[in-house]
Amino acid sequence: MNTQVSKTYQSGRRRRLSAVQVLSWQSVVLFGLAIWLSCSVLLDVVIMPSLYMTRMMEQPGFAAAGYSIFWVFNRIELVFAALVLTGVLALYFLLQPTHPIGRGAIALAVFLVAIPLIYTYALMPHMSALGLDLSPFSLSDQLATSMAQLHRDYFGLEIFKLALGGSLFGLCYRLAGTESN
Repeated sequence: MNTQVSKTYQSGRRRRLSAVQVLSWQSVVLFGLAIWLSCSVLLDVVIMPSLYMTRMMEQPGFAAAGYSIFWVFNRIELVFAALVLTGVLALYFLLQPTHPIGRGAIALAVFLVAIPLIYTYALMPHMSALGLDLSPFSLSDQLATSMAQLHRDYFGLEIFKLALGGSLFGLCYRLAGTESN
């Protein structure tokens, strides 16, 4: 009789510990996504347009300044992406692979890590290299076309990142309703 009570107590304790862990990792993922995506929207919708409107982008030293700004921001994005991926993996292993936070959520989080990696190591170095006017005889039309294509790529990835992040946020937010049952 005593061993039965002990097993029930241990099972209930394990369940409570798991619920606390799930809630903690769920909070990490939700807050990480909220902060990351809101900072990204702030940069894209407020800061960059205001720099454009004040014609700061036309200044000769803006390429170096822009590279510095994005260098820092891209590293911060990588930290948040890694935090979100870690939280999703923790939730996956805490809730077992049959739960709705399954492999689809892991795929979303991996794509969310890939986007800042593309920004950091592919897109931004090319953009800043095009922005540096090292040759006074360079063709500005060709430069403008290349830069416009890189900006389209950047904003396409931004929209994709926001869509993926919103989907993952919704999935993790709905997790709270399924765990209380």
